[in-house]
Amino acid sequence: MKKYMLLLAATTIFISCGGVKNTIVKTENINYTVEQFADLQILRYRVPGFDDLSLKQKELIYFLTQAALEGRDILFDQNGKYNLTIRRTLEAIYLQYKGDKTDPDYLNLEVYLKRVWFSNGIHHHYGSEKFIPGFTPEFLKHEILNLDAAKLPLFNGQTPVQLCNEIFPIIFDSTIMPKRVNQADGQDLILTSACNYYDGVTQQEAEAFYNSMKDSTNETPVSYGLNSRLVKENGKLVEKVWTVDGLYGEAIQKIVLWLKKAESVAENNAQKEVIAKLIEYYETGDLKTFDEYSILWVKDLDSRIDFVNGFTETYGDPLGMKASWESLVNFKDMEATLRTEIISGNAQWFEDHSPVDKQYKKEKVKGVSAKVITAAILAGDLYPATAIGINLPNSNWIRDHHGSKSVTIGNITDAYNKAAHGNGFNEEFAYSDVEKGLIDKYADLTGNLHTDLHECLGHGSGKLLPGVDPDALKAYGSTIEEARADLFGLYYIADHKLQELGLTPNDDAYKAEYYTYLMNGLMTQLVRIEKGNSVEESHMRNRQLIARWVFQQGMPDKVVELVKKDGKTYVVVNDYQKLRILFGELLAEIQRIKSTGDFEAARSLVEGYAVKVDPVLHAEVLERYKKLNLAPYKGFVNPVYELVTDKDGEITDVKVSYNEGYAEQMLRYSKEYSSLPTINN
Repeated sequence: MKKYMLLLAATTIFISCGGVKNTIVKTENINYTVEQFADLQILRYRVPGFDDLSLKQKELIYFLTQAALEGRDILFDQNGKYNLTIRRTLEAIYLQYKGDKTDPDYLNLEVYLKRVWFSNGIHHHYGSEKFIPGFTPEFLKHEILNLDAAKLPLFNGQTPVQLCNEIFPIIFDSTIMPKRVNQADGQDLILTSACNYYDGVTQQEAEAFYNSMKDSTNETPVSYGLNSRLVKENGKLVEKVWTVDGLYGEAIQKIVLWLKKAESVAENNAQKEVIAKLIEYYETGDLKTFDEYSILWVKDLDSRIDFVNGFTETYGDPLGMKASWESLVNFKDMEATLRTEIISGNAQWFEDHSPVDKQYKKEKVKGVSAKVITAAILAGDLYPATAIGINLPNSNWIRDHHGSKSVTIGNITDAYNKAAHGNGFNEEFAYSDVEKGLIDKYADLTGNLHTDLHECLGHGSGKLLPGVDPDALKAYGSTIEEARADLFGLYYIADHKLQELGLTPNDDAYKAEYYTYLMNGLMTQLVRIEKGNSVEESHMRNRQLIARWVFQQGMPDKVVELVKKDGKTYVVVNDYQKLRILFGELLAEIQRIKSTGDFEAARSLVEGYAVKVDPVLHAEVLERYKKLNLAPYKGFVNPVYELVTDKDGEITDVKVSYNEGYAEQMLRYSKEYSSLPTINN
């Protein structure tokens, strides 16, 4: 798992006279905040430097953004079989509604639809639980039956009444498909997950199916199951592969069409080969071709424009094998990249000096490239919520033999930071003026550095021992991998080496990251969880695992404490140096687990530290956070790109604007980039 998610960014809220929450954050003539609803806040991001690119580079970005947006419906369908049906039904009502728009049922339907857009389905994008509608079944049925049937996503002669009968249990019954991805120990993770990567298949059957394909002597294995749905037909397990002629073909054909246009304006031959190989992969579905594409992509270091497009990350599969569709189009931030190049240029030093046992270290770190990028478009599983750092490819052997690319998304981090400053969050949760002073002075710097270390070095560090299955940790693999990368960053951000390299100014700066990380992992990330729920999402599990482990292991020396002041709980770090030692000890153990494929040890750590929530502390944190009127989750609307042509139809420029609203953008995307059938079998 190679994404780094922002811990928590929040913004100050003002209540408008109409009762709708709005945030005013305006910088450089850009309104960074668009709107807020439920537990979500929608932001904008700028694309600085775009106007300085050449016309050819702008054209390349335009074509790649179109390819990115064409995959949108794939993710909706991957996240749940009924997501497209429900989204299209709700959009039809939203567009055709003639009733009272102050009616609570309508307002609640509007919020529900906005949440569906944000999460690419009916389950929370982060917590994975199904949304509870605030409108009644009677209201929804009335609106569906009053619509022109031609506006509804009816399937195979279905009537509007039959449509209601099909989707109402999915929407309103909390016991049906309650979790998109279930990670509960001891349950069949496939049968209890609503994601659409398997059909009629049990966890045991799926694991046996893919285990039978694996050869422990093969040092260059493909990523089995990465680009397919596993189904049972006539009692036999069959993979339905996602290709131009297979499942999701209607969307993939359009992706390929735009990729071919991009190929025609590629910056150089290396980039042209990358795009051509990706097209070949989409046409064949061959996972060996995907590996060839990944190697070419890793080796293309000279292109200013870069992109991710395809079936990439496996968080959405409870078994961590099948990949969701995502895309990111970007270009290098030349000035900011100097920081990451310093880090990646010293990769071997960091590997050699890590606290990990020598047998689990890489003797020679290969091909670690790192850069700060400017995102031009977010799509698929990176939209509207996005990572702030990415490290790819995910294949262990490709990383070992050919290296990896690590990126920090500079303009996204900048938008988060601009929207978060001065919101009262640190004043509420930081223990004293000492901690608040550290955060104010250093947190932006150390937060970026931790992201860089996590992505540039953490994911690329260590190695699997010969014969160890990359999927040996099963459902715990993502949490362990994220913990490994986070710990690598935490351990080294306090190292004097960073001062020698000119990356940190003094011996105190790292304390800002240590404190905010512990505060988040022990307390404040709980604002993202509903009362009574456990921690489910891999990044949140990772952070709680680390924070709870060092908290408990450091208890005899009171390294970290939870103390009461004025009736409120606060995190106090008493010994930052001992805390660093504890981070190093946990890193060594996490790497051992990863390197040896020790499933039981992974299970013990995750279940013991990462899952359970203290209900009393949880209730307190929720109450304190509620008073701040902040939203715990952030996402973005994309910029809008427009071709400028002359009288002969020749492209003369590409313009970028930032004025599109959230609902406006979502409805446009549903109209212009929605080529899949409502039901995809």
